[in-house]
Amino acid sequence: MRARKVQNVVFVSGGLGLFGSLLRFAPPELPLTRWWPWLVATAAAVLLAAVIVAIRRHPLIRLWLFGAGVTGVGIWLASSPVPASTPGQAYWPLIAAAGGVVVLVATGFGAHRHVGSAGTVTRWSNRSRRNRGVASVAQIWRTSSPHAVRKRAAQLRPSYRELSFWQRLRVSTKEFATPLARVGLQRVWSPIEDVTLRVGGPRTGKTGELACRVLDAPGAVIATSTRTDLIELTGPVRARKGPLHVFNPSGVGGLKSTITFDPLSGCGDPKTATTRAADLLSGVSAPGRDGGDREFWENQARRALAALMHAAALGERSMRDVLAWVADPQQAAKDVSRFIRRSPEPALESDASQFLTMTEKTRSSICSTIMPALGWLSDATAADAAREGTFDVKQLLDERGTVYMLGAQDAQTAPLVTALTGHIAREARQLAGHAPSGRLDPPLTLALDEAALICPIPLDNWTADMGGRNVTIHIAAQSRAQLRQRWGDTGAAAIMNNAATLMIFGGSRDSDDLQAYSTLTGERDENVPTLSDDGRVTQRSVRRVPVLSPAQIAQLKAGRAVIIRRGMPPVVGTVQMAWKRREVKTARRAERWAKRAERWQQTFGTALTWVVEKLDAADRHYEQRQAERARRRAQRQAQHADDTSGGGR
Repeated sequence: MRARKVQNVVFVSGGLGLFGSLLRFAPPELPLTRWWPWLVATAAAVLLAAVIVAIRRHPLIRLWLFGAGVTGVGIWLASSPVPASTPGQAYWPLIAAAGGVVVLVATGFGAHRHVGSAGTVTRWSNRSRRNRGVASVAQIWRTSSPHAVRKRAAQLRPSYRELSFWQRLRVSTKEFATPLARVGLQRVWSPIEDVTLRVGGPRTGKTGELACRVLDAPGAVIATSTRTDLIELTGPVRARKGPLHVFNPSGVGGLKSTITFDPLSGCGDPKTATTRAADLLSGVSAPGRDGGDREFWENQARRALAALMHAAALGERSMRDVLAWVADPQQAAKDVSRFIRRSPEPALESDASQFLTMTEKTRSSICSTIMPALGWLSDATAADAAREGTFDVKQLLDERGTVYMLGAQDAQTAPLVTALTGHIAREARQLAGHAPSGRLDPPLTLALDEAALICPIPLDNWTADMGGRNVTIHIAAQSRAQLRQRWGDTGAAAIMNNAATLMIFGGSRDSDDLQAYSTLTGERDENVPTLSDDGRVTQRSVRRVPVLSPAQIAQLKAGRAVIIRRGMPPVVGTVQMAWKRREVKTARRAERWAKRAERWQQTFGTALTWVVEKLDAADRHYEQRQAERARRRAQRQAQHADDTSGGGR
């Protein structure tokens, strides 16, 4: 009640100030002299009240000060038509100056409270209350719209810096970002430097959405999958942008690998041998890899395998020789020692010597850790895909090609797929270091479907570094538990934190995951009515509830996702499936028509052949009949001639 009275007083003072300013436009014959003493007295009283309120620190001090200032300034605006003989007119500018100072002070207080921490939190609270805790149209436009992405076009694509504003305006937005989902009439876009993570159960739409990231990629693409439907969906469209390659060491769908990759290629360099060994070992399933004995043995195995691969590369041996060395280190000691002496890095020579001279029990533990990473050598298909050959990453980037890496859901070929993916990504990162602004242009896109199963690259480190080099990473996983199983608690947390966009699909039944997702969406105010016995509302209360409850997230329909982007409240959007896109339908229609045309051509060819054969047969039959007729005619003529000659005799 007291606050309302204070507001009424302020409104009255502001009205007086407005009335005084309107008197400035009054006609000259109006007797203003009888109004001005009261106006001046009111302005002085209001200013005095404002000083008293400021001293007592009233909660509505800003309103008091603003009303007092408006009153003083209003009187000054209307002072010009007052006759000079009016008593006290010379002192009225002082009241106006005081009013102006008060207005400035009130404005300063308001600006401080608006931009300070309290004002920021208040704005957040008010905005959340207005929008039910989700992002508004303005927030989506400000953070994730084509306009927001295009403002950073010169930074994201250095090659476009030389273009004018109007030239960049004609460039498609997909050259700078990729659309994730539709929210109402808007689209949520993700810049090419941001990492996206999509989590959801089977058949909820995350693979179909990830296929769209392959289609929208402006540059080269590395796509992993456990099925061939990704190639069937995106292959015809991607073939228009660049060459297609398949790396299928598991023989999924009967497709043959069109490229090969030897893990020993480049291992003559000590650094390459170390990273290649780390990639092979990371492809082995290792649940709970945080600390403990497992981490110790993995470090020892990485050092030993790096030394053996380096020695094999220097000695021009193969991965089968490395497998034989691991299986029987004593028998291999002579060859390994002879080859490793050629190394320019003494540390690897020390690692090899330590591995060969350690106790049998310790060495067997290290060998048992290495052996699963080389299990793919026992598979003829995988060994054939790993035969000697070079893969030119720079040519892939220049031609904007696409590499499809297929793998079965087992750990046998995962090390080989991981090694090739790591090789491509590291080569791309090295090329980016020599590019303008340290960015690839066009960017490289990694679309990793079921990454935890077939391509367990060190995403906990890559998600923090690759985006700034224009290596875009799109990850698809089934749950947080799957991420923790592959990369451990620390690694899974790092991946979640480094992802600029988290897309949560439905289908999850893990209460811990659902509660974590609900916590990320925040809370909102909800009005709770209290009903009487007859059903009338007696009172209303406000309680804090999650923006999206765990049950709502779990029951999302297929094709719907909760999107949590950096710098923007959550939204619920509709993702697009790749098989519903126009270019995919056009490519499939063209493929169907090509098959139909081929069948029609075969049918027409068969029919034409049949007609030609029939015509040839008819011609032969006609010729035979003509020949038979000629023969009979000749016989008759001969008969007639004989008869004629006999009768003459």
